[in-house]
Amino acid sequence: MAVESRGQQARPPAGIEEMTRMGMVSVAVMRQSQPIQRRMAATSQLWGERTRREEAGRGSRVKMWRAEKPGVSGLAEDHASEVPGCCYVMAPAGVARTVSCEVADSASWRVVSGAEQLVSSVLRIHAPDGMKIPFPLSIAVPFTAGHRGSYRDILVKVIDGDGHTSYVSPISLEGSYGGQRGSFAEVKVYKLGVFAVVSCLRKENFTVPRKGLSLKLSMDSRICLDYLPGTFSSPVVVQSMIQPVDASLLSVLKSRGDAYHGVLSSSALLYLTHPSTLTFRRAPTLTLPCPPSSDRDRKRGAEEADHARPMTAAPARGRPAHHVRATSASVKSSREAGNEHLTLLGYKDDQWTILEDTVIRNMQNGLVSFELTENLQRLIVLRLASSVRPSHLIGLIEELENYIHCSRVSIVLHCKKDLPQRAVVALVPTKDLRWELGALRGEGYSGPPDPAGEISMREGERLLLSFSGNITSAGKTSGVSVAETITFHSQRKNRLFLRVTEVDEFGNYSSPHYKGTVIFHRVTEGQLPRSGDPVCKLSVTLPKKVRSVSRPLSARVTSCDLSDSLSEELLLWLSEELTEEDAALLVLCLRVPRSSIQIVKLKVPESLPDQVFQLLTLWRRNLPTSVDKTQLLSRYLCRCGRPDLAKELLDQRPGSRAYTALT
Repeated sequence: MAVESRGQQARPPAGIEEMTRMGMVSVAVMRQSQPIQRRMAATSQLWGERTRREEAGRGSRVKMWRAEKPGVSGLAEDHASEVPGCCYVMAPAGVARTVSCEVADSASWRVVSGAEQLVSSVLRIHAPDGMKIPFPLSIAVPFTAGHRGSYRDILVKVIDGDGHTSYVSPISLEGSYGGQRGSFAEVKVYKLGVFAVVSCLRKENFTVPRKGLSLKLSMDSRICLDYLPGTFSSPVVVQSMIQPVDASLLSVLKSRGDAYHGVLSSSALLYLTHPSTLTFRRAPTLTLPCPPSSDRDRKRGAEEADHARPMTAAPARGRPAHHVRATSASVKSSREAGNEHLTLLGYKDDQWTILEDTVIRNMQNGLVSFELTENLQRLIVLRLASSVRPSHLIGLIEELENYIHCSRVSIVLHCKKDLPQRAVVALVPTKDLRWELGALRGEGYSGPPDPAGEISMREGERLLLSFSGNITSAGKTSGVSVAETITFHSQRKNRLFLRVTEVDEFGNYSSPHYKGTVIFHRVTEGQLPRSGDPVCKLSVTLPKKVRSVSRPLSARVTSCDLSDSLSEELLLWLSEELTEEDAALLVLCLRVPRSSIQIVKLKVPESLPDQVFQLLTLWRRNLPTSVDKTQLLSRYLCRCGRPDLAKELLDQRPGSRAYTALT
């Protein structure tokens, strides 16, 4: 733990100057492991003594307490710095020095639910048992949200020790902490526990008085709710929420089934929460945007509907039949122009239903309006090019709800160029794949293998990695392999850094690389990992290390004739003198394996002398050191019908004087 010197004290943020004058301090708590916390506790005593001496001399002031940044489980050491910096806790001096923080990103899948998106690290902030904490405390958590928009809000999710969950609206989303300005969600809390910044669908609450109300929602001003006077007998609080529906998602769902081809477009999914015990005395009027289709889309939808499966086809598999209230063979519409239909679907009593009797009016600029006769929890309007079976429409909406929170993801597995034992697994949204591959190349990571094909993943969904072949993960605890998992978050950098190693150093003997496969399995609640089919498989290779064999001194003493040095110059001269027929006969005498001959022909396909030289070098290397190679080669040349080359080869080896000097 490093403590800033007196001359380098961090300037306190403007928002806590009043706290500074009251004798409060700012604590910057970074990701820590248990050993780091023990060192912090020991150093805390020394720091407390020093603080009391300093404050006794000149009064209290703001101090920044930084913990060392340890390595992260599953991360390579040189990538621990990629974890977001720290959170800041503003508390009285005695409390601030004892508060500790841990990063619990491994449990991030437990934090998000529904339409939530994680935009920060998951932090566990706690204090020693029995310590009285003067709540409220101010906590600032850094976050990064790339996609906000008018439909989403930034909230801090708090889970206390009893498992109770609450959402806190930040006081501010921007600030300066630790000398840096950025996105910080600052909240006042009355309990400690697990903290995470999430992006949620924005909720708008409003009160409908007895005299009625006409309201345009702040998330989308095109959506208008018109409550007539006397709709309710007393003032009623209503909550609204909007889930946009992307046109590309609708196109993907239409491509999966012929029965959906008649759907042209849809409105946003509107959530409305009225008191369940109240009924409408007068029907409110709702106005929603439902984009009109172009002539080309209308013709295409009509043609695809004509070629679709017959109407007698069975409903989609796995969909209970009792969820469909409407049983008619077609959907009524309020207005038919150019063979287009508008239909309203609502969710009530845990099921979707088609409101056939609701009249939907087309308005200008792609708006539609209708009267709401039932108290629905959520609703959506579909624009159709032709009649579609009610069961198919309900199936489409159920699939839409299921996939609206999913993302198309590519799996990347790259190794570092200079250290191939270090690998990174990344879950990248397909739309960001090109940018992420460039970022990985800039950090020294590259393939093969190429990124895997697209898969669909929900926010907080996990993948379990298993290894097969001669490659495994180097992370082990007490001889047992650690299960490597990676969690997907659409607005976070999803990376898992691995250290891979070979299982058998003598395996893959015929290859210059160790070979293995990384298999990815989905982790599903209530199901054993690896019980289903794998999501994808990616191959991984490791170059073999050059092993230096240490032999005893006695093994290195040989009695070979040192004058028998069949040099490369002699082999080059001989390869130039041999004809193609002579070379073929000589190779037969040398007994060079056929596989080696094929490899040499592939390496130097056009030059006969180079091929002969490579084969002679290979033959010489495989002979024991005690063999007279020159004498043996000359004997083979005589067998091939070239005694002249054999005599000249013997004449060109080292002379008697050189031989005498060496011996």
